[in-house]
Amino acid sequence: MVLGGHARAVAVAPHAAAAQAAARVLKDGGSAIEAMVAGAAVIAVVYPHMTGLGGDGFWLIHEPGRDPYGIDAGGTVGALASPDAYRARGHETIPARGPLAANTVAGTVAGWDLALSSAQRWGAALPLEHLLEDAIGYAEQGFPITASQVASTAGRMTELEGQPGFREHFLAPGGGAPACGSLLRQPALAATLRSLARHGLRDFYEGETAALMAAELAAVASPVTAADLGACRARRVRPLRMAHSLGTLYNLPPPTQGVLSLLMQGILDRSGLERPPREGADLIHLTVEAAKRAFALRDRHKGWFLESGGDVAEWLTSSRLDAEAFAVDRTQAAPWRATEGPADTVWLGVIDREGRAVSFIQSLYHEFGSGVVLPGTGICWQNRGSSFSLTPGAVDCVGPGRRPYHTLNPAMAVLTDGRVLAYGAMGGDGQPQTQAEVFARLALYGDDPQAAVSAPRWLLGRTWGDPSNDLKIEARFPDAVFEELARRGHRVARLAPFDEVVGHAGIVVRDARGLVSGGADPRSDGKVILVD
Repeated sequence: MVLGGHARAVAVAPHAAAAQAAARVLKDGGSAIEAMVAGAAVIAVVYPHMTGLGGDGFWLIHEPGRDPYGIDAGGTVGALASPDAYRARGHETIPARGPLAANTVAGTVAGWDLALSSAQRWGAALPLEHLLEDAIGYAEQGFPITASQVASTAGRMTELEGQPGFREHFLAPGGGAPACGSLLRQPALAATLRSLARHGLRDFYEGETAALMAAELAAVASPVTAADLGACRARRVRPLRMAHSLGTLYNLPPPTQGVLSLLMQGILDRSGLERPPREGADLIHLTVEAAKRAFALRDRHKGWFLESGGDVAEWLTSSRLDAEAFAVDRTQAAPWRATEGPADTVWLGVIDREGRAVSFIQSLYHEFGSGVVLPGTGICWQNRGSSFSLTPGAVDCVGPGRRPYHTLNPAMAVLTDGRVLAYGAMGGDGQPQTQAEVFARLALYGDDPQAAVSAPRWLLGRTWGDPSNDLKIEARFPDAVFEELARRGHRVARLAPFDEVVGHAGIVVRDARGLVSGGADPRSDGKVILVD
């Protein structure tokens, strides 16, 4: 159990090294945003199967006395991507791996840059070299490879081993997955981080680093050009907000699926969720049925997420939530079909001594993204744009400048009892489900943060590490729960007791007294670090 004691700042990440880097910045007087950049940079090095500088990122930032704000650091489709360009190369769909999957600009570093700029009004800033110091050290000197990385490498070997640069960077010297605990050094990535520390983060898009990346992207025939990199800017956005019986919940608007997380929790808030036993079938059934309602609404309005043009805030009105909750059958599972595919992601949370909180998520989409590793910079490029189609006129047809749909969504809540919660998870369509589970455990059932994150979980549909569409449930639930859910019509699959398939979750909390606490997922390599 992790309790805050008298701590005033906290950092949590799914890899201990990232939490330690963020905590070091907090101890040195840095802000929550500065700590998050340090943690995000480290995890981009030490968890390369989950995230990296070649991906996208999203921020939700809260400052006491002010409304939260968000940062959308999602990249757009490259100038050379079009249905005709793919068909000319013999493709009827966009490949999930390889250079043609590396078709969107990597936005995460632009998000770091905008976040640090927005924090300047908080006072003296730590040098960028200080924030990137730990990441440079891990890239240069190496770090022990985790079992999670080994499993991802082995499980996706046939898709990845032939991609440009992948073998040289991430496989064992003789080929195959590296051994768990073996040392991974990334000198090219260390040089890239040193260049960013020296020249500033815009060097990633307009400087020497950008020129090198553009040349290497062109060499492997990626649709992303130097002009695409130079045009990349993160955007400050207004979060979605939803009134809850316990306070106000926040998440990001499209192109993220943040509205689905809020919609699920709004439905559950009207379903008497606090009454079912926490290890019973009712809790799982209600959460799963709320997820089905949310995903079905998304699938009927897919274009709204791709163009950010739909009024999704209407989905969060009391009347709409009442109607959705009323439609949930409490005794029988509704039909279910597959929606989104697997995804890799990391979520990190930080609260500083001033009570400023950050909920942050960063991703390459699938494990190792496109699998393309640029040799001169050591950057593994995302494959987020592989989710587009090649059907002319379709709402999800690929085209230059378009923004892909993102499963990513960092969550936050400001409760009426004075607590501020920043929380999130990885795992594609598992993210809103896990957020609902963790929030219920902490806010409704009164679990401490670590217990809320460690509790047995479930997940409906495809997600990171598992393409099946079953209702997956960890084996720590009683047999009677499996039997009752099957009786209600759910197709149930039994998972290991602490299974990585249900994703890595995390949470940080600040109470009305200013004391903090947190929880890191035992399914990950994470850690919570408290700072006085």
